[in-house]
Amino acid sequence: MRLFPRSAFGQTVFFVGALLLINQIVSYISVTFYVVKPTIEQVTLMLSKQVKTVFIGVNDGIVLSPEITEKFYLATGVEVMSEAQAFKSGLEMASEYPMLSSIMSKQLGGPARVRINQAKKLVYWVESPQAPGFWVRVPLMGFKETQLEFLTFYLACIGVLSVLGGWLFASQLNRPLKSLQDAAVKVGVGDYSTQLIERGSIEVIEVTRAFNQMSKGIKELEEDRRLLMAGVSHDLRTPLTRIRLATEMMSDDEDYLRDGIIYDIEDMNAIIDQFIEYLRHHKVAELINEDLNALVSEVVSSEQKKLRMINTELNESIPNIPLSHVAIKRVVTNMIENALRYSDDDIKVITGLEKSKKYAYVAIQDKGPGIPENELERVFQPFTQGDLARGSEGSGLGLAIIKRIVDMHNGIVTLKNMPEGGLEAKVSFLVKQ
Repeated sequence: MRLFPRSAFGQTVFFVGALLLINQIVSYISVTFYVVKPTIEQVTLMLSKQVKTVFIGVNDGIVLSPEITEKFYLATGVEVMSEAQAFKSGLEMASEYPMLSSIMSKQLGGPARVRINQAKKLVYWVESPQAPGFWVRVPLMGFKETQLEFLTFYLACIGVLSVLGGWLFASQLNRPLKSLQDAAVKVGVGDYSTQLIERGSIEVIEVTRAFNQMSKGIKELEEDRRLLMAGVSHDLRTPLTRIRLATEMMSDDEDYLRDGIIYDIEDMNAIIDQFIEYLRHHKVAELINEDLNALVSEVVSSEQKKLRMINTELNESIPNIPLSHVAIKRVVTNMIENALRYSDDDIKVITGLEKSKKYAYVAIQDKGPGIPENELERVFQPFTQGDLARGSEGSGLGLAIIKRIVDMHNGIVTLKNMPEGGLEAKVSFLVKQ
């Protein structure tokens, strides 16, 4: 188990708490040795004098009479009892203190025992060497238990306020870093709109300023890239259209050539469409709670016109989840088209909830050749295609488009080769964001 926190906030709170703990320990030791111990020694010295007063003349053969002890008790509150009487009066509830016994022994000139009872009020019990078997009961009438309660309350308040102050300090110190983390996550999914306020320590301000400059530069680079690719894609359509018109004027004996040219033109148009689609999804529209099953059913109904069997298993317990309808429809369509393109048998579309019920998913399963395990992550990169076993047509942007859209929904997309053969493409979305 890891005790030392990894976050800057946790480390700051940990160090502040450790310093406060060390300060409390040092304060406790200082108070104990320089305040409490001298006070206890002084109290023990005073008690030893009272005990000596009680037993004046005992060593000379004088026996304490009940009348004398009664008068002494009425005058001072100090009472002498036999051991049996002492046990009846609460001696058995008292705890023995060797350190106090040692101090008392030095003061009384022989082995003495000191016991303290703190049940209702503080009571010292002393067995002196002058009268073994007899116990002197000394109540400390000026001491109140509420004083200890107040001291405990004071120390607890100091500890809580110190930790709270450390927490507030660490929170204030790490707030800019948390904002920086959130903004970095947004940049990672293509949102470059966040400009952070430069606040905090000098180092944090410098990091924030550098991040803002980096985000601005990436945004400009992304816009230039989209403009360049959109311009190229648009400009290519004009000569392709002219070529298509020219092929229509070819003679009938050149049908084989015309068909080949038309096929290539349609393939190039499809690639251009994918370029534009990839560029279009640099951000998604506002997310609205959607019925995932209804969306999947809509796509499946459209795709079944291609005369291929698409089996569905829809989990009706899936709640509405926040989605961009058009974008996710494009994702499901792309996944189904891939399954249809790379397999000849029926395909299956499944919806459901993960065991934790935190994610809802759509899975498309085909019975094609699959993808080598070492290629499963690489195929999500733009302009990358899978193994030749699944064909080599297209631009290699389909899965990149899917991943970009799913990432913008804070979702997860995975590919998995099934044990019985075929590939499962699965996208998962947070039920509540």
